[in-house]
Amino acid sequence: MLNTHSGSTLGSSQLKLRSLEAVWHPCTQMKQHEVIPLVPIVRGKGVWLYDSDGRNYLDAISSWWVNLFGHTNPSINAAICDQLEKIEHVMLAGFTHEPVVALSERLKEIAPGSLGHCFYASDGASAIEIALKMSFHYWQLCGQSTKNNFVSLQNDYHGETLGALSVTDVAIFRETYAPLLRQCTHVPTPDWRYAEKGESSENYAIRAAALLENYLEKHHAEIAAFILEPLVQGATGMGMYHPVYLKRAREICNRYRVHLIADEIAVGFGRTGTMFACNQADISPDFLCLSKGLSGGYLPLSVVMTTDEVFQAFYDDKTARAFLHSHSHTGNALACRAALATLDIFEHDQVLDGNKIKAAYLNNIALPLSMHSKVKNFRNCGMIWAFEAETDDPDFAAKCFQAGLQQKLLLRPLGKTVYFMPPYVINEQEMDLLIDGTLRVMDAL
Repeated sequence: MLNTHSGSTLGSSQLKLRSLEAVWHPCTQMKQHEVIPLVPIVRGKGVWLYDSDGRNYLDAISSWWVNLFGHTNPSINAAICDQLEKIEHVMLAGFTHEPVVALSERLKEIAPGSLGHCFYASDGASAIEIALKMSFHYWQLCGQSTKNNFVSLQNDYHGETLGALSVTDVAIFRETYAPLLRQCTHVPTPDWRYAEKGESSENYAIRAAALLENYLEKHHAEIAAFILEPLVQGATGMGMYHPVYLKRAREICNRYRVHLIADEIAVGFGRTGTMFACNQADISPDFLCLSKGLSGGYLPLSVVMTTDEVFQAFYDDKTARAFLHSHSHTGNALACRAALATLDIFEHDQVLDGNKIKAAYLNNIALPLSMHSKVKNFRNCGMIWAFEAETDDPDFAAKCFQAGLQQKLLLRPLGKTVYFMPPYVINEQEMDLLIDGTLRVMDAL
């Protein structure tokens, strides 16, 4: 049995062994850990993670893109501790509490357009499920039962539950479960890496938007919503595109009466340089899905924000017309307090302005990396950087991860795409270490 006394610590080897025996790790072929050891993390501070052997690693990917203001952030810690003395959780059906009300009001103030209604869940995929169901249900309530299909972008990723996976276009996740999934059309991506030689990112985005319009012109009567990852398509290699696509997509969806769902789970809260990626096109979606950085990376929390028009379609005397969807931990008080503390940091510390300075610094010191002989398509959007490695090695991702650890870096490539998405508290010395260490990794591989 594990020693569960307060303050007890397992040794490194013991922790790794017991984890292999008891924990089924996500996105992992467990057999590989027979030769590639797990990294047992015991604490974190700022951008740094520390393992049980005393080694430290710069968390260059914010622990799967969630951490905004560093590990064990004092302000977020204090907010959670304060909330612990009040109420940790209460069901949100028939009850409410101050943190969820305050968070909803704060989100309403900063969200694009008139997204005034918040429906909470615990993770990003659950938020996608809510948005898809809510859009479908809206059209049913409006007497348009044929509008029951969805369109997404080529290469989009929206999660791995069945509804979210149906609108995801990543083969390694989809293929096994294809018999369980709804059919979904994936229109061409505006990712500028697909542009013709000499074609600008803006012109390619406009051309891709025209293909979306061609499809919706023919099929809008059967389409409930178009869902996309604004500006950066994450899981298929940080594909980046011009904001004009968002502007055109909003116009097209309006023209053909199709909902626009913005999946800002990964890119919201400053990742693309603005609070929300949609801000860069000055548009507002019908549904905005948020998670990851929403709680500063501390606790599982997601939210779907939508318009009064959608909300009013469900507002009725009949229970059957309600949106009958629930999660046990919906609007968890601790997670909401963490989210409020996160928004306080944005408000008080001029984070977005500071991030522009940090992004400019990193872009400058990354010039040698961008010109490296094994690097192509070096790109940046806000506090996200990515490039492709010129390699035929099918094990590149695993080798890069291991080589990164030797340089005190947590890197987790997406295939041949290496990316950085560090916490916003990263300083210049840590950025120097990130670039120098990555250069050594590329030289070694």
